[in-house]
Parts: sequence; C-alpha cells; structure tokens
Amino acid sequence: MIKFLISKLFRKKPKLLLHICCVGCGVYASQLLKQDYDVMLFFYNSNIWPEEEYKKRLAEAEKIAKQFNLQLIAGEYDHDKWLKAVRGHESDPERGERCFICYKFRLDAAAAMVRELNCNYLTTTLTTSPHKDALAINEIGERATAQYGVKFLSQDFKKQDGFKKSAALSRELGLYRQNYCGCEFSRRVTGDL
Repeated sequence: MIKFLISKLFRKKPKLLLHICCVGCGVYASQLLKQDYDVMLFFYNSNIWPEEEYKKRLAEAEKIAKQFNLQLIAGEYDHDKWLKAVRGHESDPERGERCFICYKFRLDAAAAMVRELNCNYLTTTLTTSPHKDALAINEIGERATAQYGVKFLSQDFKKQDGFKKSAALSRELGLYRQNYCGCEFSRRVTGDL
C-alpha cells in the first residue's frame, strides 16, 4: 500500500492542452481535469467579435491562469481569417453549419498546438454549454487530432451539472460571463446588434 501511494505521488501526469472558449467554461473544466492531467490552457478564438470582447475574455483567462497556477497560451487573433472560413454561412442559424465550421477552425489550431507542445491530449470547454452539441464537437476534435497524430479526450463538461457548477464557480470568483457565443452572427441572436 505504501509503495502504491509513493508511486502515485511521483507519477508524472499526462500533459493535456485544454482549448478554452471562455473562462466561464474553462475555470470549472480546468479544475476537474487537474486531478488527472497536467493542464495547459489554450485560448484560441478568432471568432470572437468585436476585438474588445476578445480582449476582455482573454484578460479573464489570464486572471484565472494566474490564480490557479496554470500556463496559458494565447493563439493569434485573426478575425478576418475566421470570417473567410465561415464565408457563405453568415445567415446560418445558431447550431447550424457555421458553428461546426467554427469548432473545426479552432480545434484544428488547437490540435496543431498539442503536437507542437508535445502534449498527450487535447480537449475543449466548448462542450460545457448546453447550447452546443457535445457529440459533434467531440467528433470534430477526434478528426482534428487524428490528422496531427495526437489524442483527443472526448468530454461532455455539461454532464453531471457541469454547466451549473461552472456558472456557480464563475459567480463565486466574480468572473465575466458573456451573453453570446462570440461571433457577430451569434451576437445578433441576443439583439445586441
């Protein structure tokens, strides 16, 4: 028994890159995953508009990374590149084809980062929202990682009250919680435009 406890203490955890879409979802998922993985955060969200909103969400991610002693990597913000990726799908409804293209856009970049950083796994907080299709996101993640020869950790962070726990933890920590997914097209749905 003592040998088991000692080996568990000195066992190196596998490295996991957690793509975070926003810190509201990322804070709970990162704490959950830290139990079994060496978690690094990856904030890659060129879909977010306007840029001031992107900066606000990134600042929150930086605050949480510091508070919980997590490494945070911020990917390049290139909204024009993202707009080119979703061109022709601007009028798609929420949860439509544009959203799947957006998930692929971000998870492809995250999979490339996993390989570059020599991590063992990739997963995403995109599955935290009750407004998103976790099965589709996990399938997109599996395909993205397969092309880079890395592994995707399929999760549905909204399960077992994950979304509620995430929201509660965000409130407890005084974190910013946005009222739209991120892009200008999802913002239209909220009536903010």
